[in-house]
Amino acid sequence: MPFLDRRQPYPITLADGTPYRETVQLAAVIDHPRMEIGDYSYFTHSGRTEETATILAPYLYPFSQERLVIGRFVQIAREAIVITSSANHAMSGVTTYPFRVFSPQTIDGYRDLPYRDTVIGHDVWIGHGATIMPGVTIGPGAIVAARAVVTRDIPPYAMVGGNPATLIRKRFTDAEIGDLLTLAWWDWSLDRIERALPHLESGDIAALKAV
Repeated sequence: MPFLDRRQPYPITLADGTPYRETVQLAAVIDHPRMEIGDYSYFTHSGRTEETATILAPYLYPFSQERLVIGRFVQIAREAIVITSSANHAMSGVTTYPFRVFSPQTIDGYRDLPYRDTVIGHDVWIGHGATIMPGVTIGPGAIVAARAVVTRDIPPYAMVGGNPATLIRKRFTDAEIGDLLTLAWWDWSLDRIERALPHLESGDIAALKAV
């Protein structure tokens, strides 16, 4: 039996053998035409499993133009939210009130508003209550602090926090980050990842390169 199972909706099993149902693997529980989700990425929330997509990205609709792209091994804490471009209102007029959405004949009248995909890279950790704003790209290995509001792109392996989120520090040197992006461990087979766990958890990049 593999130590991870991408088909398992509830990836955490408690010591008594019961599944912990508030942490879900996103790819196993979400079927949304505007979401692309990598394996082993999880989200913890207290809603119903079938509501996971709406809780995480409440303004991403089946008819939206933008996409939400989530990489592999992403970790998303409670109350985090991704606000996508479909939440935007037109701001060029006197009012921002979305009159057209209240009539079936004109509900598609805002499709000319600008939109951008929101991309969360591999192995990103999004802390409790963080907000990801429309159209940002979060690089692999980044950490978003609790309650941070991400309004701009985040480079790989950066730690950010605050409102708006700003750089706290880089997790590794530029050379090490280059090595990690080249290694792209998140694309390895599960067997290789399991063999590499001591090095993945210790931060021993030289040993990781030898796996």
